[in-house]
Amino acid sequence: MLQKIVLLPVLVLMLLASGYTWNKGIPAETASQKGAKINWISIEEVAEKNKKQPRKIVIDVYTDWCGWCKKMDKSTFTDPAVVAYINKNYYAVKLDAEGKNPITLNGHTYTYKDQYRAHELAVALLQGQMSYPTTVYLDEKFNMLTPVPGYLDAPTFHQILTYFGDNHHKSKTWEEYTKK
Repeated sequence: MLQKIVLLPVLVLMLLASGYTWNKGIPAETASQKGAKINWISIEEVAEKNKKQPRKIVIDVYTDWCGWCKKMDKSTFTDPAVVAYINKNYYAVKLDAEGKNPITLNGHTYTYKDQYRAHELAVALLQGQMSYPTTVYLDEKFNMLTPVPGYLDAPTFHQILTYFGDNHHKSKTWEEYTKK
């Protein structure tokens, strides 16, 4: 897991250095649609939909008091290219890290815990590193790809989305990169 967390910034920098365009693969008419919105659904809805049509999952872990979370809502999550790519390739979830409602997933009920001042599911997804906003990427089987902490502007966010969405993370392992 540590290798994946360490590799992500390196891979993002490689994509940026290569001149990878952040709206690559999105038709101009789709990328320019104004007013389009991300189809946010609950994690429970994702579990049901994923049985019929598997997709990767992107989870925005936020809090109501987080200024950078609000900035991502207003800029990154309204960017037409980001909206189009997420809606086509992912199931999108907003998870209030301090939400009080229980969430049942795969037979386990996650609840808010006073001792963490956070929801158990947020603690699990963020691996105890409670930083907001954090975007969590899961594969089609709910396996962790990686959590990415911090504010991301639309171009950077789109590069990470396409990195996982287009399965670039499967192209080579760290061992294959470092093999001589």
